[in-house]
Parts: sequence; structure tokens; C-alpha cells
Amino acid sequence: MTEKSIAVIGAGYWGKNLVRNFHQLGVLKTICDGAQPIRDDMAKTYPDTAVTASVADVLADPAITGVVIAAPAALHHELAARALNAGKHVFVEKPLSLTRTDGEALVRLAAQKQKTLFVGHILHYHAAVIRLKEMIRAGEIGRLQYIYSRRLSLGKIRREENILWSFAPHDISLILGLTGEEPSYVDSVGSNFLHARIADVTMTNLKFPSGIGAHIFVSWLNPYKEQKLVIVGSSGMLVFDDTEPVETKLVLYPHTIDWQNGMPVPHKAESQPIDIAPIWKEPLKAECEAFLTAIQNGTPPLTSGEEGLRVLKILELSQQSIEKKEGITGINGDILGNRDAIDKVSPFIDVFIHPTAIIDDNVSIGPGTKIWHFSHILSGSKIGENCNIGQNVVIGPDAVIGARCKIQNNVSVYKGVTLEDGVFCGPSMVFTNIFNPRAEIGKMDQVRPTLVKRSATLGANCTIVCGHTIGRYAFIGAGAVVTKDVPDHALIAGNPARPIGWMCVCGEKLNDVLQCPVCTKKYIQAMTGLQLTPDA
Repeated sequence: MTEKSIAVIGAGYWGKNLVRNFHQLGVLKTICDGAQPIRDDMAKTYPDTAVTASVADVLADPAITGVVIAAPAALHHELAARALNAGKHVFVEKPLSLTRTDGEALVRLAAQKQKTLFVGHILHYHAAVIRLKEMIRAGEIGRLQYIYSRRLSLGKIRREENILWSFAPHDISLILGLTGEEPSYVDSVGSNFLHARIADVTMTNLKFPSGIGAHIFVSWLNPYKEQKLVIVGSSGMLVFDDTEPVETKLVLYPHTIDWQNGMPVPHKAESQPIDIAPIWKEPLKAECEAFLTAIQNGTPPLTSGEEGLRVLKILELSQQSIEKKEGITGINGDILGNRDAIDKVSPFIDVFIHPTAIIDDNVSIGPGTKIWHFSHILSGSKIGENCNIGQNVVIGPDAVIGARCKIQNNVSVYKGVTLEDGVFCGPSMVFTNIFNPRAEIGKMDQVRPTLVKRSATLGANCTIVCGHTIGRYAFIGAGAVVTKDVPDHALIAGNPARPIGWMCVCGEKLNDVLQCPVCTKKYIQAMTGLQLTPDA
């Protein structure tokens, strides 16, 4: 693209840099700014470029095909929507907007108008970032484990947005790009020093489904500029320091941590500066060129509207966490719980605890487990990883739940009940633990243990009378009342429950020759029920 077809709206603090780069690229047609002193300065610096205060005139100019928006963040949505509706391609500085709803509307509008929506997440076009991405993809630091960023300065302090929205979008965008996934856990804290309602310092904690963790520390109350990203892998570490000269902006530390006699032992190695000089280009110029390429080729840019929307989601969740203080938020916008409940388990374990759930002291909950509305986990109970505990569930005291169990709504798992891994408890099914209870007579010394073995299914509204064992992969029909031990793979139904067939590990009923009609696995009789044939 060589013709002059780009307009920049907003030529102040950062916009003047965009003006300079698009002018150097030979495509700048118009500069638009509402401040007379800025217009005067632009007219003097760029006498070959039109200067105006009218956004309407810019959008009405048919020769302008792309509009670059560097106005205050509060105006991003309005100006970007006007430009898209005028049939222009749009480059909008970060953040895309100040609400997720507005961001989604812009993405939809760009798709409807078939126009490029480009977001100014500049780090993706930085030579050091391009190189570190290549190194990570090539496995040069092993498996990603932890990312930490610091973006600090004593620079322009804004009043229309807080430090989170002003500084953190760059790092959030880069971290999402490096991990390739959205976080399952977002927690952010902020401190206000200059204004009662505008955070000057924030720390954001992200945890990802793959186990990667990230921290983002931003502040505009720092005595000097710091822009540093630390990436920790299983076999090395990378440090990107944008305040360093080109020669040392990116440094590899081949440090490793080995385990010896059950103890982690760090091994330090000589740092290695990574040569990015052969690919060096001013990042902002590279970003401007990427916008022009996207317009010309019609291909989605790396920092598309969709990418900007993903960043916006994290910003909004982080803001919610700061405002609620007690809230820890997940990527779907649900609140994971209050900090007191999380801390009883561990502040470093990725669990979902709804605010209405109650977690007693001395409770163990595995990572990935979700505990929903109005549930209560009593003292001494242990819940494995990746379980789903539904609404209005009571567990304990001292109950044991294995990994990957699913307990549906309105179930009570009492003291004496043990569920092995992968057990399914249907809605409103019932466990008992005292055989002959009386309300006026305490009989907890007569608890009869119940064991539900691996991957058994207990249907809705069934009752398991205490003191019995439910075998592996057994299937208890809805409404059944179990008064005896149940063999492995048995299908049980009725009141009192009786065997009516056999079930496969995949949950299908076996035929008369003990073969699954779906997965074709074959079974033989065993002392505990059924077992797979040796060749299965």
C-alpha cells in the first residue's frame, strides 16, 4: 500500500508516534485531533498532511480506507464503531474498549462490514518477542511453567482509566499468546494512592488449565521505567527486558532444577544474550506495517478484534476481582469464591468454590475441583482432583471422595462413606450411615461404612443402605434401594434392588454372551462379579 489512505484520530501522547510511523510509511493522509495546540504542531511538522478537528470529515472522506484511533480509551468503542459503520478498516489502540459488551459489539460489527479490526498490542510485533516465541516453540526452554511481567514507570498518570487498563493489556495479550489458552483462574488486587477510586498499582494472578501460572505487576508510581518479562520453562528461562539495548534485550538463562533425594536442587548456567539485531525493527513501525498488510491481503491480523476481546475479558474479570476484594473470578465470569474459603484449601490450588458454598476447616480439595451453590464441605473431608460437586451437596464430616467424581444436586455423603475415583452420584440419591437411627438417641458410634468402588454409577433417587460395598463399574438404577453388596459390573434395579444384567466400563448393557454391543469388549465371570477377558 503506497497511496495516502490512512487517518490518525488522536495525535497526543501516543498518537504522535503513530502519526510519525504512518507518515514515514508514506500512507498518512489526515491527522485529526480536538486540541488546537496539537493541530498546530502537527501542521508544522507534517505540512504535506491534512489536519482537522472533525471526525465526521475524516469518516466522510472516500480516499481514507483505514482509521487509526489513539484517542482516550473511553472513546475507543464510539469512534471504532463510527469508523466501521463508515466502511473503514480500524486500528484501535489498547484496550479495545472499556467493557466486554462493547468489545463484542465491535467484533460483530467488523465481521458484518467485512473490515479489519486491529488492536494495538504492540509487543507481538517486537523482534525480541518474535524470537522468544520461536525459541519456546522449538522447545529450547522445555515446557512452559511460569510467566512474570513487570511494567512500571513514573510516566503519564491517567484519570479516565486505572493502571490495570492502561498498562496491563500489553502483558495480558502476550501471556495469552504464549500459553495459547485462556485462564481458568483470575485474581487481582489493587492499591489506590492518588485517587480514592483509581488504582495506581495492581498485581494480577492468572492460572491456566495446563498448569502454567502468571503474574502481572503494573504501576505508574515507580521511580524509573521497568518493562521486564520472565518466562520460566522446565529446562531454561528467558528474560525480555525492553529497557536494555538491542544486544541484551533478550537473554537465555539455561538454569534447571533437578530433584535429588526428594529435594529440588537448582543448577545455574551462564546467561546467553540472544541476537535479535538481524530482525530488529522499531516495534511500532512493524505494528503499523502489519495493519497495512491486513488491509491489503484481507487476512486476520495477529492482534485481531477477537484477540483484543480475549484480553478485554481478562481485564474485566481482573477489575471485578479488585472491586469485590473477596472475589476470585473465572474466565466464564463466574465467581470462584471468597479468599477465606480458597485459603482454607490453599491459595495456590486451582479450585472453583462458589461464594454460597461453605468450606469448614481441615478440608482437603484437589486441583480442578468445582463446588457449586449452597454446598457444605464439613471438617475432615477429603475430595480428589477434578471433581464436580453440584448444588446443595453436603459432604462429611470425614467423608472421602476420590478423583474425577461427579456428585449431582441434593446429595449428602455422610461420615463413613468412601467414593473411589470416577464415581457418579445421580440427583437426590441417598446414602445412610446408621442402620437404625433415632432422632433422640445419638448413634454415631454405630456408623456402618459404605464403599463405592471405582467408576460405579448410582442413579437418581436411589438409596444405598449403609454397611455395603458397590462394586467397580456397577450401575444402580434410578430409585433402587440397595440392601446388599453389589458385584463388579452388575446392573441393579428395584426395591429391594436385584441384579437384572451386567454393564460395560463404557456404561452400556452387555448382551447375553457378556459382550458390549457398542465397544465390543468381552467379559467373563469372576469371584467379585465380572472382569474383562484376558485378550480385551
